[in-house]
Amino acid sequence: MEPGPLADLKFVQATLSGYTYLQSQEITMLKFIGILAVVAICAILILAAMKPSTFIVERSVSINATPDKIAPLINDFHSWNTWSPWAKLDPNMKTVYSGAPSGVGAIYEWEGNSKVGKGRMQVTSIQPAKTSIKLDFLKPFEGHNTADFVLEPQGSATRVTWVMYGPLNFIPGKLMSVFTTMDKMIGDDFQRGLADLKVAAEK
Repeated sequence: MEPGPLADLKFVQATLSGYTYLQSQEITMLKFIGILAVVAICAILILAAMKPSTFIVERSVSINATPDKIAPLINDFHSWNTWSPWAKLDPNMKTVYSGAPSGVGAIYEWEGNSKVGKGRMQVTSIQPAKTSIKLDFLKPFEGHNTADFVLEPQGSATRVTWVMYGPLNFIPGKLMSVFTTMDKMIGDDFQRGLADLKVAAEK
């Protein structure tokens, strides 16, 4: 016996009811996901706001050479290509030297691929045991920091400490620090650079 119009109507109603139920479930799930996303974003913003407003990265190495032999490799930007950890990341990086040939007033500007970005360095102070450099990153993120190279004689060797520090702005600095730190981002680069500096100075 073939189903009549009433049976067809009930079938359509049941189908529509099931579809409406699925739609309701999907909307409820989307709302739940949306609430979770808002809560997660708020949590990240709160955590970011609680992060320090400054950062510091520091690495050291012992070099079998005197400070007099090591200092020129730091104070003369023309020598940085022999040990800088970033000089090898982009063989086609554009560099410009200006200001003093070396020492206070020497300026080094670079622009390269996404790994090295764009920026500028200037030697601002040279003391017997420390060289200070003003470091301005322009791309991919803007940042204005200071780098110090501290040279401490230890017998026939010298302990060289490379320190970089500066402000940590909310965007991108504090937000990024929720997931990582400046130390994790560039600490290994510092260590590689100091290792190459050691090789260059001990020749």
